[in-house]
Amino acid sequence: MNENFTELRNAIRDIPDFPKKGIIFKDITTLIGKGDLFRKTIDGLIGKYRDKKINKVVGVESRGFIFGAALAYGLSAGFVPIRKKGKLPYKTVSGTYQLEYGSDTIEMHEDAVAKGDKVILVDDLLATGGTMKAATGLVKNSGAEIAGIAFVVELSFLKGREKLSGYDVFSMIKF
Repeated sequence: MNENFTELRNAIRDIPDFPKKGIIFKDITTLIGKGDLFRKTIDGLIGKYRDKKINKVVGVESRGFIFGAALAYGLSAGFVPIRKKGKLPYKTVSGTYQLEYGSDTIEMHEDAVAKGDKVILVDDLLATGGTMKAATGLVKNSGAEIAGIAFVVELSFLKGREKLSGYDVFSMIKF
């Protein structure tokens, strides 16, 4: 994809010292709050995956829901939410990943994706890659084909892409 996403990058606001001192948080609310830029973001994702015959888009809680649901709509695909532990009402499969201090667990309904499904996973931001690595495990263990992983923003200096080697990883904006 050769489109220049400088306008989208410039719309993302930096919030210093959030959620803790020394972190510069990349705030996407300033991007999605502008209809024309939100549309350009979604259109960019649709353009990337339009010809891949995707039938499921998996969005990772919570900002991945924003982009994933809109992408699923644009691709005429189903949408599957991956949530934090205890938030889904039906039988689930789970994946645990490491945080800086401790671990966390995400879940997906056990029947959300199946063998033969062609899936794109979506989240707003790629940082260390732990959450998305756990999400790919859930989808892969279901027998579905992972056709790609998409992010709006990638923090390249955190090297999260390395945890996702072997997958087609796409980021619209890199910092």
